[in-house]
Amino acid sequence: MISNVFMTLAWYGHLKLRSKPLVLMILMSWLIALPEYAFPVPANRIGAERFTVTQLKIMQECITLIVFTVLAFLLFGERPSWNIGISYLLIVGAVYFAFRG
Repeated sequence: MISNVFMTLAWYGHLKLRSKPLVLMILMSWLIALPEYAFPVPANRIGAERFTVTQLKIMQECITLIVFTVLAFLLFGERPSWNIGISYLLIVGAVYFAFRG
């Protein structure tokens, strides 16, 4: 989750600062994203002892959606609509099937 907070801020946080130069925002995003890599690498090493690589990726995508949804609400005031909710449920269904058997 920590990794996803960093990446979401790096990828989307600059949208709150649209008046700033793009080059500055790219540099800022890189400075935020760089330490992000310190979190998923050990997490995946630990997780790979129990889960497949595909399962780890599917978990990461779900965590990304949760973190993104919270930050989109907190930073931009976006509330998920019914169709977004249904799409999230379909992704949860994908997770269910990925972890069966």
